[in-house]
Amino acid sequence: MKTLIIIPAYNEQDNIERVVDNLIENYPQYDYLVVNDGSSDKTAYLCLKNRYNMLDLPVNLGLGGGFQAGMKYALKKEYDAAIQYDGDGQHDARYIEKMLEEMQTTGADIIIGSRFVSEKKPKNLRMLGSNIIQLCIFLTTGKKVVDPTSGMRLFNRRMIKKLANTMNYGPEPDTVAYLIRCGARVKEVQVEMQERIAGESYLNMFRSIQYMMQMIVSILIIQWFRMKGLE
Repeated sequence: MKTLIIIPAYNEQDNIERVVDNLIENYPQYDYLVVNDGSSDKTAYLCLKNRYNMLDLPVNLGLGGGFQAGMKYALKKEYDAAIQYDGDGQHDARYIEKMLEEMQTTGADIIIGSRFVSEKKPKNLRMLGSNIIQLCIFLTTGKKVVDPTSGMRLFNRRMIKKLANTMNYGPEPDTVAYLIRCGARVKEVQVEMQERIAGESYLNMFRSIQYMMQMIVSILIIQWFRMKGLE
């Protein structure tokens, strides 16, 4: 499958070279695209300096906008699959092959790189939020997604077309829930993720709680007002 790794990047100057150089050196079978989301640091400069394949957005659109820009690129370039891949170094590219194999074997539309297929979730506040979102998805779709907040997701051509052409469908658990309700097939593959080495995560304690509440409201209420359909 012709596969594109989409790397949304906002102020990732401390990580982006390590992430992209690893892909270039160790995983040349995959194409990649850095979507610089209007960074105010040296992210764009480093990408230009190293001649990385970059889509340079003039303003910050947020994760949803940056992700959709990457999906539009994937659609235009006729990729068979596209994977959402963090620019902070937490995702591990060695699992991409396993995810692609699962997609080809099962015919699934979305493959989630899950931390908890064969491993137990730790008992902490973040995982409490994950469990609540998991329950909301199950109540509205009947589908058990054990790692709904994983940001490592592989999408097939049908999903690329849907996400490239539809506004307000960011790479988040509520979009996954909506797509399941529309008939998308989702599978999970066990992966390991690394801790962020440099820079700061956008999700501090307050924003994490805010994010969880937004996901709950979207999954339980807002998605019922969206038009169903994958075409």
